[in-house]
Amino acid sequence: MATILGGIFSSHVPGIGVAIARGLQQDPYWKPFFDGFAPVQSWLAAIRPTTAVVFYNDHGLNFFLDKMPTFAVGAAAEYNNADEGWGLTPTAPFAGAPALSWHIIETLVDAEFDVTTCQKMLVDHAVTIPCALAWPGGAPWPVRIVPIAINTVQHPLPSPKRVLALGRAVNRALASWEGDDRIVVMGTGGLSHQLEGERAGHINVAYDRFCMDKLTDDPAALVAHSSLDIVELAGSQGVEILNWIAARGALGDGAREASRTYHIPISNTAAAVMLLDRSDVVSIPAHDAAAEVVAQDSARHAT
Repeated sequence: MATILGGIFSSHVPGIGVAIARGLQQDPYWKPFFDGFAPVQSWLAAIRPTTAVVFYNDHGLNFFLDKMPTFAVGAAAEYNNADEGWGLTPTAPFAGAPALSWHIIETLVDAEFDVTTCQKMLVDHAVTIPCALAWPGGAPWPVRIVPIAINTVQHPLPSPKRVLALGRAVNRALASWEGDDRIVVMGTGGLSHQLEGERAGHINVAYDRFCMDKLTDDPAALVAHSSLDIVELAGSQGVEILNWIAARGALGDGAREASRTYHIPISNTAAAVMLLDRSDVVSIPAHDAAAEVVAQDSARHAT
């Protein structure tokens, strides 16, 4: 039977990929953020997952505003990355897990989710950057992936309640999967940020802390706000927290927080990483060396 080992929740800012390419991990601007991935990398080395189920939002590489599915699940044998215009070098392709993907799709449709099935699918920086942070060193990737794209761009957006239900349906699919996959769940994006308009640069430290505090033991608290509420609280791109909420639902019960880092700003974004462990394979102490790193000018950011 498949085993769900834990969950990784991470920002996916394109600038992170540029920093990796330029070797800036120890640069004072970047170091607090990259240091937050040390416990994640150690944990992954210990538990050795074979498969990652990745909840993310596409930024126009695979879908655009003229065709934007609310939920799309990859069912391909391989997923390629391509030039998105951010100056990022395309990564090596990811191997897929088609049989598991189809099992998830069938479970979701049975649960009355109308998903788009993608037997050919590109994945963008929202997948490649968190994977590069988790498994530094590049190709070959040590895991197969099942990408699940959530619309956080084109209104109307799915509600937090709906994406939590989606994640929980994925959890039922993973729990009933008869393969021997060792699964890590990933939610990517956010936290609060807005890239355009009068509120460009908006960061809401209080809301970000609320999300991180509630994610482990009280994810239902995150669905008290509507998607439009989240746009108001966290910015137009901060609604990417929907990916975290869905991934938390897919993780299931029995998770504990093993590490977290919160750092602002990273390219006008509140950047974060959290690790939730539900494995019996390894026990790692709560990470507090970089538990919360906030720039000294954080007081200027609206709450």
